[in-house]
Amino acid sequence: MNTKEFTKYEKARIIGARALQIAMGAPILLKLKKEDFETLRDNPVNIAKKEFEEGVLPLAIKRPAPQKAKL
Repeated sequence: MNTKEFTKYEKARIIGARALQIAMGAPILLKLKKEDFETLRDNPVNIAKKEFEEGVLPLAIKRPAPQKAKL
C-alpha cells in the first residue's frame, strides 16, 4: 500500500504503534548507518517515520466496507 493511501489518523496510529515496538526492543527494519542514527537522534518515533516513508512496515489497515443504504 502506498503511504499516500492512508489518512492522517491511520498514519499516526501506524507510526505510534511501530515507535512503541522499537522502544520495547523490536529490531529496526531498515539498514541504518551510524550517521543515520545521529540524524534521527536515536528517537523511536523518528525511526518509525523513516520506516513508514520507506514502505517497509508489514502492517495493514482494515477498513469497513460501505454498507448499502436502507430504503
